[in-house]
Amino acid sequence: MRFRTLDQWLAWQESLHPRAIDLGLERVRQVAGRLGVGKFTIPVVTVAGTNGKGSCVAMLDAILRAGGYRVGAFTSPHLIRYNERIRIDGREIADAGLIDAFARIDAARGAVSLTFFEFNTLAALLAFQDAALDAVILEVGLGGRLDAVNIVDADVALLTSIGLDHCDWLGGTLEAIGREKAGIFRAGHPAVLGSRQVPDSVREYARRIGAPLREPDIDFATGRGDLPRPALPGAHQLENAAAVLAVIEALRERLPVTREAIVAGLRNVELPGRFQCVPGTPEWILDVAHNPDAAERLSQTLATLPARGRTMAVVGILKDKDAPAIVAPLRAGVAEWIAVDLPGPRGLTGLQLREACGAAGDAHWSTAPSVAAACQRAQQGAGEGDRVVVFGSFFTVGPALEWLAR
Repeated sequence: MRFRTLDQWLAWQESLHPRAIDLGLERVRQVAGRLGVGKFTIPVVTVAGTNGKGSCVAMLDAILRAGGYRVGAFTSPHLIRYNERIRIDGREIADAGLIDAFARIDAARGAVSLTFFEFNTLAALLAFQDAALDAVILEVGLGGRLDAVNIVDADVALLTSIGLDHCDWLGGTLEAIGREKAGIFRAGHPAVLGSRQVPDSVREYARRIGAPLREPDIDFATGRGDLPRPALPGAHQLENAAAVLAVIEALRERLPVTREAIVAGLRNVELPGRFQCVPGTPEWILDVAHNPDAAERLSQTLATLPARGRTMAVVGILKDKDAPAIVAPLRAGVAEWIAVDLPGPRGLTGLQLREACGAAGDAHWSTAPSVAAACQRAQQGAGEGDRVVVFGSFFTVGPALEWLAR
């Protein structure tokens, strides 16, 4: 075995491939074939989209498990622990399971170079194959057509939404991005849309390959008064829940689910980092919103829950994101901003973020060298009735959750 600890494996994987993001299926499909993974006899649901993927995976997982099924769920990225990415029957995979999977992948790959995410995907497929599951849920990491997850054929594909994000890899228009994300559709298998607002390229691709589309307000209702609201906050979660119920309906012959299981799943679903509220003085609200559409939804949800005092923001954003467009929806409602340095080659410094947002000379903005330092400053500066909103990236919210836990 090459390494003994999970941290050693992960550090090595980050430097193994010449590019951190290298879309394409040839490498990962070749190694998957050697490992004998990727072909499931149980139902597989693949979830793609600009926003809402994590929420939909969490709700679908919660409902199916409430129905008595063993479910494997693969998501990315993680907030605190890498293990969060692979969950079996609601539990994070243990370090030992990951280390074993990585060693098997390393032995099988030979001279094939794999990205960090390709190692991650193959580890999930190995873990799921060995776990005696009833269903598998796979969240696409980036795009769809060329994402490593797409080596697996979905029995049902869920496309949550289309927005401008990852344009350097997926294209600079909604039509181009929609075409890439629709690549998870399969001929003869249902493709559920989480929104009617999708570009024509999505419907055109579904028609061309013969994937039957199921659309909100046409093929399924977006409002179900006989069911509880999902436990996840925000009006947009009603749309996500409706799409998830359409997936449940599409799977009903192979995975029948009772109304009681649906109710339990919607009531009990949890998803850290998505409008996660931590009560106290001040109140903390943490949301990984890292593109303009997600920031707009965050702003709308905040508006429904006005603070008694000021709203402060701790924000950190990656270089490949549209920082001004992410900040813009929250600008009017935030009294004080703390822009943080995010580490690594993709991270903006707080000063770069201020400058990108035209706030270099704004007295309401300051910078901090880390998320922890920003949280400490916000805690000390908050008054009675104030709240702190942490957003902009998984790399911002994850460290904030760790700081709050301490």
